[in-house]
Amino acid sequence: MRPHVELIHEKDYIWHGAELVGGEGRASERRLSVDEEDGSCSLRVDFHTRWGRGPGVHHADTEYYVLEGSMTYGARTIGKGGYVHAPKGVPVEAITFAEGTKILHYREYGDAGFDPGAARWTDSRDDVIVLDSEAMTWDAVPNAGPMPGLFIKYLHVDPVSGFYTRLVHSQEGWSDHRLAHHPCYEEAYTIEGEMEYNFGTLIDGTYFFRPARVKHGHFTTMEGGVTWILRSDGELQNWYTQNEWVRWGGEGVNYGPNGGRMRWSQSSHDLGVGSPPRSEKDLADLQASLAFAREQGGRDVDFVPHGHGTDKSLLAIAKAMDAARLQGGHTDHDHDHGHDHDHDHGHDHLDWGADPHTLEHADERIDSGAHDWGRSRPWKQGDAIPAPILSSLPVRSRSAGRWSTDGM
Repeated sequence: MRPHVELIHEKDYIWHGAELVGGEGRASERRLSVDEEDGSCSLRVDFHTRWGRGPGVHHADTEYYVLEGSMTYGARTIGKGGYVHAPKGVPVEAITFAEGTKILHYREYGDAGFDPGAARWTDSRDDVIVLDSEAMTWDAVPNAGPMPGLFIKYLHVDPVSGFYTRLVHSQEGWSDHRLAHHPCYEEAYTIEGEMEYNFGTLIDGTYFFRPARVKHGHFTTMEGGVTWILRSDGELQNWYTQNEWVRWGGEGVNYGPNGGRMRWSQSSHDLGVGSPPRSEKDLADLQASLAFAREQGGRDVDFVPHGHGTDKSLLAIAKAMDAARLQGGHTDHDHDHGHDHDHDHGHDHLDWGADPHTLEHADERIDSGAHDWGRSRPWKQGDAIPAPILSSLPVRSRSAGRWSTDGM
């Protein structure tokens, strides 16, 4: 499995010698994310000299995307925006990168192994894709969310697994006031531009790898728009959440006042109190997204940023307590007594909405990925829609530590 990386700038990674088996030349890599179980990884690679490798076969589904410089695949040379997808087990032609070239390099479902001159594997499928993405036209995204303004260039789509790599551009002013989660993972590297969202500020060189079902959103696009290369290991279904809240807490044993015991509690609402708020333009864009959705017949609720209005976690707790009282609970009496008596009453009836077990993939607890709640799993219309995985505090990048303060 790959860890949740959100949000970090490439400058916060250290350089390693590039693991490019069988090539000649000198290159360094930044390991944006790595799956230690199967070798999958996403890398930023710089070539310090001309680097080249002859024909052969990769051990992993392999992608190259040129950020700066040039790449020659076979007899074809492509500059910025050049893209190669090489399925594992499929023979590739010779490839070279000019000195000073900077690329994104992805390996999926396998390690860095490369067999020079090898024949096609018997279980391989598909063929190599070579594209000049700069020469491609932008198409409108089929479902842009609450408002138009998202555009796409499809680089590779796997017809069997649904895995796809694409360039996505968001126009200035495009926004989405909701949080979304998906049945598949989603990762992106920001090529240019700026966008604010609940986990931070996307600028040139920022990266995230988000496992399946992690909530994200409250997007607003800044001046000039923003462009990413974005990858998912399945079809990107959007499941939206509003009125989101989290409250967590506990009892500190040895870190209260004077080193004593201490109860403490915090909510996602608290994250927005006393922090630098979103700008007026940011908030106006989110309200514009809400207004557009309502014009299209949506039934979205008002958007209220964290730190504003009433703490939604307190409202939810109060509603659950009211429901328990109506159902015969005993939540209104003093709880400062002993707790040795039977608790098969009252608390078992707190109404928090849907039972989480009804919002699980059918195989979530029994398949090979049962150890990993963030594992992508196939989903089709009619299946139960899994609830989001709890996600509250972002990982902040030292190089670009601006944070929108939403925190959920």
